[in-house]
Amino acid sequence: MRAALVHAVGGGVLDIRDDVTLAPIGPGDVRVRMRATGVCHSDLSVLSGVLPQPLPIIPGHEGSGEVVEAGEHVTGLRPGDRVIISWTPPCGGCAMCLRGQPYLCATFMGKVFSTPRFRFGGEAAPAYGMAGCGTWAEEIVVPWQGAIKVDPDVPYEVAALIGCAVTTGVGAVLNTAEVRPGATVAVIGCGGVGLSVVQGARLSGATTILAVDPLPAKRDLARRLGATDACAPGDLEETLANVTGGTGVDHAFEVVGTSTAIRSAWKAARRGGDVIVVGAGASDDMFSVSAFNLLFEGKNLLSSVYGGADVRRDFPYLTRLWKAGRLDLESLISARIKLSDLNEAVTALTDGEVLRQMVLLD
Repeated sequence: MRAALVHAVGGGVLDIRDDVTLAPIGPGDVRVRMRATGVCHSDLSVLSGVLPQPLPIIPGHEGSGEVVEAGEHVTGLRPGDRVIISWTPPCGGCAMCLRGQPYLCATFMGKVFSTPRFRFGGEAAPAYGMAGCGTWAEEIVVPWQGAIKVDPDVPYEVAALIGCAVTTGVGAVLNTAEVRPGATVAVIGCGGVGLSVVQGARLSGATTILAVDPLPAKRDLARRLGATDACAPGDLEETLANVTGGTGVDHAFEVVGTSTAIRSAWKAARRGGDVIVVGAGASDDMFSVSAFNLLFEGKNLLSSVYGGADVRRDFPYLTRLWKAGRLDLESLISARIKLSDLNEAVTALTDGEVLRQMVLLD
């Protein structure tokens, strides 16, 4: 089958090849024929080494497809089921799952570094899948907990977006920040996840939604999706003065993954407000605030991993919102491409001019 491999981090091109095979499925696994997969900034972080993963690796973690084989212990899925891939499958029995934090479950994540799911080349060399997935391949094998069934009338590209960008962004609003009607919100970074934060804030009844991004096209789209105001990063202080009277917003979301963006969110939040870190940053990119300010400004610094989601609950919920016309997911897709176009797609995303490029697989 076809897949895109990364052999070394740091700017090398993807090796798109057609001699990739899958390891046999285990009794608790499912084999999924991928139909759609997104090109996400987290994928770029794997290519650059910001998010450490074993090598060689097939990137991709945001996807949807069709079950073609189920292991002997799998009872809830069968061939033909349409599923969304979850890159953090909840085991349901660990301490994190039992605490109601399934998005922090590490039961299957540990196997990412020890269990290569792919083989390639004449000598069947092992290769890993990003976050245990590797959706930039025609087929993948995942634990059954990582394949969430959805209605067959949900388009694959919509389902794929729910697998990462939409759940991460909308979940950050609904689950992590618990934004209430009448609240004020700022969103630093308006890519696919940031625009999902904007839509989540609109769903929650926020009366002020300030979208911050350097690109005018992204600010314009943010307005169409629910932002009440928009500005470039350099105009944030002035805009906050006009929009909030200088007090700041109740909830400031950082959706870039840099300490610079976190500082902007910190400054944008009012005294006693929330600063929600959504972007995945580098381990050596440090954010600091003085002990004095941390106490007396009363701000709450929150992390939102995978939107604080329980994918078993939230994937179907977000699907229903889309069906009801409450979420505009199609506008997040800036291009529909083929697997063979992935090198060009990575370049376009690196340049920052695109939102979600969606790979459609036959």
